Amino acid sequence: MNIKFERYTFGKRMKSMLKVDFRRMFTAKLFYIMLGISFVVPILILVMTTMMDGSVSVNPQTGEETVMEAFDSTWQIIGTVNSKAASTDTTAISMDMMIMCNINLLYFGLAALVCIFTSADFRSGYAKNLFTVRAKKTDYVISKTLTCTLGGGLLILGFFIGTMLGGAIAGLPFEMVGFNADNLMMCLLAKMLLIAVFVPIYLLMSVIAKQKLWLSLLLSLMTGMFLFMMIPMLSPLNATGMNVLLCVVGGIVIGTGLGAISNQVLKKTSLV
Repeated sequence: MNIKFERYTFGKRMKSMLKVDFRRMFTAKLFYIMLGISFVVPILILVMTTMMDGSVSVNPQTGEETVMEAFDSTWQIIGTVNSKAASTDTTAISMDMMIMCNINLLYFGLAALVCIFTSADFRSGYAKNLFTVRAKKTDYVISKTLTCTLGGGLLILGFFIGTMLGGAIAGLPFEMVGFNADNLMMCLLAKMLLIAVFVPIYLLMSVIAKQKLWLSLLLSLMTGMFLFMMIPMLSPLNATGMNVLLCVVGGIVIGTGLGAISNQVLKKTSLV
């Protein structure tokens, strides 16, 4: 009588790993805190900037006056419309309030989600126990990338819902100038797919720093700053299928490349 043992294939390993990671993420208070912040922040920004519109502040040293300007449209907190004029305008790339206080801030929040989620694995000893059993480091990297990408997509969705509510409370117009509803959906989809570009970067920094959360956050935020300006360029309000395709290709290429590097880092370094 021949006894056959069931093979623990890649598919079964991934299913098991994803099940654990999704359960850990969606039962963690951190995720729901970040989701709540993603929902509340656009409401606060839209309401407060509208209330302060036109107010003047004076620099006591120079006497220079600064006039507070609010958003002209609810959709400005989601993005801007790409145009040839905007690309040549130096103010289009200035780091003013309209550029910084928008949905793209979530990509920095995403760094916190990935780093805290990953460093907890090394601090608690979960990663070491996991790899000593039968899980492979490749499975861990793929599972973490997919889980955090989905989590980041939900943060984008939460911000969008908060934007709709915040715009209504602030009394801002929802008129679409230079784009339509299809473009807006493409814009949101492109932003969600761009998360697949940033997650592998943050994950690599996390596996390098391991249990040192402060180091992983520092490395992730520094790297994220260099890539910050590519977000509005690749996911404008008048986004099309081409923008979505570029984000998909970028996510696959960067995810595969950096995922392989993260795998090698885990193989060649200590897990504690």
